[in-house]
Amino acid sequence: MLKNHEGLAVPQVTFHTRVNDDWKDVTTNELFKGKTVAVFSLPGAFTPTCSSTHLPRYNELAPAFFANGVDSILCVSVNDTFVMNEWAKDQESGNVTLIPDGNGEFTEGMGMLVDKLNLGFGKRSWRYSMLVKDGVVVKQFIEPEKDGDPFEVSDADTMLNFINANAKKPDQVAVLTREGCPHCARAKALLTEQGLKYAEITLPAKTRSKVLGAIANSGTVPQVFINGEHVGGADELEAWVKNHHSKAA
Repeated sequence: MLKNHEGLAVPQVTFHTRVNDDWKDVTTNELFKGKTVAVFSLPGAFTPTCSSTHLPRYNELAPAFFANGVDSILCVSVNDTFVMNEWAKDQESGNVTLIPDGNGEFTEGMGMLVDKLNLGFGKRSWRYSMLVKDGVVVKQFIEPEKDGDPFEVSDADTMLNFINANAKKPDQVAVLTREGCPHCARAKALLTEQGLKYAEITLPAKTRSKVLGAIANSGTVPQVFINGEHVGGADELEAWVKNHHSKAA
């Protein structure tokens, strides 16, 4: 049975990392001493759930973590530093520090090292998350011990809810655009002016009409979506800002 580490200090380990093609050792104390740190650990870089959900959501919610007293967010995996560095390049991970526990020393010290021999992985980390203050585990969410790769409690939303159930989460914004569209430029400028970070999806001419019709029931760009709501074009976005998000309000 996996042991909960709450109330205990994190293991004293030296992590061997590569920064700008040079080796750099980083100690547990450097990462945790005098800090409040959110940690999540996962079975492996580039694996499906880790890449599609676990890491991206922590990165996305990072501003809310930082606004609620968290100094840094660490992602720990039993992978070497070369793999972790390449994974970081492949992901939106600028708000998260990826920590290579290549020898599994930290993970073993946490009691979370498990056999993944059936998958050809060797020994890897069980999926979990924890909040650490000054090197001591305050809260730990450990995935249930059952077959497969359960992902039920170590997610970013669960951790943020523990830290502050009323924390304001960043808005999720996406904009469908085309190249050279002045109305798209107007919509993007307005989003930037309001401090709303957005994902832009530039639609190719060959499929633009079909995509717009299927997703937005429209034939024109831009089409703006905010927190699951279809706002519409640039004019509709201006009205939405006045009613929901105006800095002058």
